Amino acid sequence: MYITLSNSDSAPLYEQIKKQIVEQIIQGDLAAGAMLPSIRVLAKDLEISVITVKKAYEDLESNGYIVTKQGIGSCVAEAGAEFVKETKLKTVQQFFERGIAGCRELGMDDEEIIRTFKLFLDDDQ
Repeated sequence: MYITLSNSDSAPLYEQIKKQIVEQIIQGDLAAGAMLPSIRVLAKDLEISVITVKKAYEDLESNGYIVTKQGIGSCVAEAGAEFVKETKLKTVQQFFERGIAGCRELGMDDEEIIRTFKLFLDDDQ
Protein backbone atom coordinates (compact mmCIF):
# COMPACT_ATOMS: atom_id res chain seq x y z
CA MET A 1 0.00 0.00 0.00
CA TYR A 2 1.31 3.40 -0.98
CA ILE A 3 -0.10 6.65 0.43
CA THR A 4 1.10 10.17 -0.30
CA LEU A 5 -0.27 13.22 1.45
CA SER A 6 -0.30 16.78 0.18
CA ASN A 7 -0.55 19.95 2.20
CA SER A 8 -1.71 21.76 -0.93
CA ASP A 9 -4.75 19.45 -1.20
CA SER A 10 -7.82 21.11 0.34
CA ALA A 11 -9.08 17.72 1.61
CA PRO A 12 -8.22 16.85 5.22
CA LEU A 13 -5.41 14.33 5.66
CA TYR A 14 -7.74 11.54 6.82
CA GLU A 15 -9.84 12.05 3.67
CA GLN A 16 -6.73 11.81 1.50
CA ILE A 17 -5.84 8.52 3.19
CA LYS A 18 -9.36 7.14 2.73
CA LYS A 19 -9.52 8.17 -0.91
CA GLN A 20 -6.20 6.55 -1.76
CA ILE A 21 -7.06 3.30 0.02
CA VAL A 22 -10.42 3.11 -1.76
CA GLU A 23 -8.70 3.78 -5.10
CA GLN A 24 -6.22 0.98 -4.43
CA ILE A 25 -9.10 -1.38 -3.61
CA ILE A 26 -10.88 -0.43 -6.85
CA GLN A 27 -7.73 -0.90 -8.93
CA GLY A 28 -7.08 -4.28 -7.35
CA ASP A 29 -3.83 -3.19 -5.73
CA LEU A 30 -5.41 -4.06 -2.37
CA ALA A 31 -7.28 -7.33 -2.73
CA ALA A 32 -9.93 -8.67 -0.37
CA GLY A 33 -8.22 -9.92 2.78
CA ALA A 34 -5.08 -7.81 2.27
CA MET A 35 -3.73 -6.56 5.57
CA LEU A 36 -3.33 -2.83 6.04
CA PRO A 37 -0.50 -1.34 8.07
CA SER A 38 -1.37 -0.80 11.71
CA ILE A 39 -2.59 2.66 12.64
CA ARG A 40 0.64 3.39 14.49
CA VAL A 41 2.89 2.17 11.66
CA LEU A 42 1.04 4.17 9.01
CA ALA A 43 1.02 7.28 11.20
CA LYS A 44 4.76 6.93 11.69
CA ASP A 45 5.41 6.32 7.97
CA LEU A 46 3.31 9.33 6.97
CA GLU A 47 4.65 11.43 9.86
CA ILE A 48 1.16 12.36 11.05
CA SER A 49 -0.98 11.86 14.12
CA VAL A 50 -2.29 8.43 15.10
CA ILE A 51 -5.67 10.13 15.55
CA THR A 52 -5.74 11.12 11.87
CA VAL A 53 -5.08 7.56 10.66
CA LYS A 54 -7.55 6.17 13.21
CA LYS A 55 -10.26 8.48 11.82
CA ALA A 56 -9.54 7.31 8.27
CA TYR A 57 -9.66 3.63 9.26
CA GLU A 58 -12.87 4.13 11.27
CA ASP A 59 -14.55 5.78 8.28
CA LEU A 60 -13.34 3.04 5.93
CA GLU A 61 -14.69 0.41 8.30
CA SER A 62 -18.06 2.12 8.78
CA ASN A 63 -18.42 2.30 4.98
CA GLY A 64 -17.66 -1.41 4.57
CA TYR A 65 -14.27 -1.13 2.88
CA ILE A 66 -12.16 -2.65 5.66
CA VAL A 67 -12.63 -4.89 8.67
CA THR A 68 -10.70 -4.48 11.91
CA LYS A 69 -10.19 -7.38 14.30
CA GLN A 70 -8.85 -6.74 17.78
CA GLY A 71 -5.31 -8.03 18.12
CA ILE A 72 -5.03 -8.88 14.42
CA GLY A 73 -5.37 -5.56 12.61
CA SER A 74 -7.27 -4.17 9.67
CA CYS A 75 -7.75 -5.80 6.30
CA VAL A 76 -9.72 -5.17 3.12
CA ALA A 77 -13.24 -6.47 3.58
CA GLU A 78 -14.31 -9.38 1.38
CA ALA A 79 -17.22 -7.33 0.10
CA GLY A 80 -15.16 -4.10 0.00
CA ALA A 81 -14.02 -4.37 -3.61
CA GLU A 82 -17.46 -5.47 -4.79
CA PHE A 83 -19.08 -2.65 -2.81
CA VAL A 84 -16.79 -0.10 -4.46
CA LYS A 85 -17.52 -1.51 -7.91
CA GLU A 86 -21.27 -1.39 -7.26
CA THR A 87 -21.02 2.21 -6.09
CA LYS A 88 -19.12 3.17 -9.25
CA LEU A 89 -21.68 1.36 -11.43
CA LYS A 90 -24.48 3.29 -9.75
CA THR A 91 -22.69 6.55 -10.58
CA VAL A 92 -22.19 5.48 -14.20
CA GLN A 93 -25.87 4.55 -14.42
CA GLN A 94 -26.85 8.04 -13.21
CA PHE A 95 -24.63 9.62 -15.89
CA PHE A 96 -26.24 7.45 -18.57
CA GLU A 97 -29.72 8.34 -17.32
CA ARG A 98 -28.90 12.06 -17.48
CA GLY A 99 -27.41 11.65 -20.95
CA ILE A 100 -30.46 9.79 -22.19
CA ALA A 101 -32.76 12.41 -20.66
CA GLY A 102 -30.77 15.12 -22.46
CA CYS A 103 -31.09 13.25 -25.73
CA ARG A 104 -34.85 12.88 -25.21
CA GLU A 105 -35.11 16.64 -24.62
CA LEU A 106 -33.55 17.06 -28.06
CA GLY A 107 -36.24 14.80 -29.50
CA MET A 108 -33.92 11.89 -30.26
CA ASP A 109 -35.37 8.39 -30.60
CA ASP A 110 -33.71 5.21 -29.35
CA GLU A 111 -31.79 4.61 -32.59
CA GLU A 112 -30.37 8.14 -32.62
CA ILE A 113 -29.34 7.82 -28.97
CA ILE A 114 -27.61 4.49 -29.65
CA ARG A 115 -25.79 5.95 -32.69
CA THR A 116 -24.66 8.90 -30.58
CA PHE A 117 -23.34 6.64 -27.82
CA LYS A 118 -21.55 4.50 -30.43
CA LEU A 119 -19.83 7.63 -31.77
CA PHE A 120 -18.43 8.30 -28.31
CA LEU A 121 -17.37 4.68 -27.94
CA ASP A 122 -15.57 4.78 -31.30
CA ASP A 123 -13.83 8.06 -30.37
CA ASP A 124 -12.62 6.50 -27.13
CA GLN A 125 -10.72 3.70 -28.90
